[in-house]
Amino acid sequence: MNINFEGKRILVTGAGRGIGRDLALRLSEYKGEVIALSRTKKNLDKLCAEDPRIRSVCVDLRDWDATKKAVESVLPIDLLVNNAGVAHLKPFLDATAEDFDETFAVNVKSILNVSQVVARNMIERKVAGSIVNISSQASQAALKDHAVYCSSKGAVDMLSKTMALELGPHNIRVNTVNPTVIMTEMGKLGWSDPDKARTMLSKIPLGRFGEVHEVVDAVTYLLSDRSSMINGVTLPVDGGFLAMKDNMTTDQSDIQDTMV
Repeated sequence: MNINFEGKRILVTGAGRGIGRDLALRLSEYKGEVIALSRTKKNLDKLCAEDPRIRSVCVDLRDWDATKKAVESVLPIDLLVNNAGVAHLKPFLDATAEDFDETFAVNVKSILNVSQVVARNMIERKVAGSIVNISSQASQAALKDHAVYCSSKGAVDMLSKTMALELGPHNIRVNTVNPTVIMTEMGKLGWSDPDKARTMLSKIPLGRFGEVHEVVDAVTYLLSDRSSMINGVTLPVDGGFLAMKDNMTTDQSDIQDTMV
């Protein structure tokens, strides 16, 4: 399938490492004009050194006003990927107000903020657009020690559906990609122990964890015109994990990158 983003300006949040980094490189390879957003300048510098065509924006997504100004400074944007996310993994009874506030600020509130700025500008310009929000299998399956994280990803799914409903009449599509454990550097550290990985792997019909490029493939497709009639979907990249009814609750940890 030939996909080309020539002439498109694409904003990727959480692009300093992990899935966001590889996604920024892929979209640039496909001739998109990529703006990579992260709060960590060192990571952005490394990314831009690898591909000087990529433009970077350094801002902390937890800061509503600073984020709004940063995104406004790089308009217009034609395609948006809200990829940034954090995970504080604790038992329900140990979760703190700080855990909740930071998780929802980055995983949910920043999507609202960034998408409002981008979508308003799309509507003003009367152009079609696509927004992809990175969610998780944890939005649909309860995971032990993930009360706050699961809640935030459930909110991402419903926010995305509502965005799809309201922005669809403006020809702006909104979808989510919902990965299982992905073997980023952090994922490999957390799941390289065969004993720890065995139970989770037994719940994935394909019998393996995901790779970064498999998430990037799904996001790239949803951004492209090849998915022009797809709007408001949650697309699992989970090897069939969510297809198994017994997996709607599990005691395994879903470790993902912190990509802010």
